[in-house]
This record gives sequence, structure tokens and C-alpha cells, in this order.
Amino acid sequence: MGKCTATKPNGEQCNASAIQGSAYCWNHAPEYAAARKRNAAKGGKTAGRGRPQTETASVKMLLEDLTTRVLEGELETGRAAVANQLINTRLRAIELERKIKETEELEARLEELEQALETRKGLWGA
Repeated sequence: MGKCTATKPNGEQCNASAIQGSAYCWNHAPEYAAARKRNAAKGGKTAGRGRPQTETASVKMLLEDLTTRVLEGELETGRAAVANQLINTRLRAIELERKIKETEELEARLEELEQALETRKGLWGA
């Protein structure tokens, strides 16, 4: 499996792996344009958390492609198992990023509340 032959909007060459039987990765393959559009539309409904949902949708598409290729005999199970492990690693990284962002947001809110409490204490002379 080679590299995607697409050029990114910034003019750089895409470094993603091409889908088997295609010159493009999932993000550039014309046959997945409708799915990418649907995923992008769903990403806007996450109240500031669109990237993880979009990435999760991308991973789901990769898993669907992987499953299809294994079931159709296009991909040996050993390579599919390694790909699946890499996909699971990617999912764990996405979840970790989500947890870090959530923790940072909670810390910021807690800090605001603590500052408000200190301000109130100062006003009450406590």
C-alpha cells in the first residue's frame, strides 16, 4: 500500500496511506466524498467537540473498509489484526485528548469559581 497522491490545500503532499486499490487515502478518495461531507455536518453538532467526533467517524470508516477487505479475502488476517491494533491505539489517543480537554475546561471553571468566591469573601470582609 502506497502513499496518497493528493495534494493538501496548503500545497503539501498528503502523507497518509492510500486505500488498497486507490491512489488516495480515505480523506481524499472521491468515492468517500459524500461520507466525509456527512461526517463534517455531524461534527458541527458537538458544541465545540467536533474534532473527536469527526476522527471517530473516520476510524469507523477505516474499520468498515478493513472488515470488508478481510471478508472479501483482499487482506490477510495477520495484516488486518495489526491494522486493527493501530486503529485501537488511535481511538485511545482520541479518548485521551478528549479527557485532557475536558479536564482543562473543568480546571478553568473551578479557577473562575475560586476567584469569584475569593472576591465575595473580600466584599464581606471575611
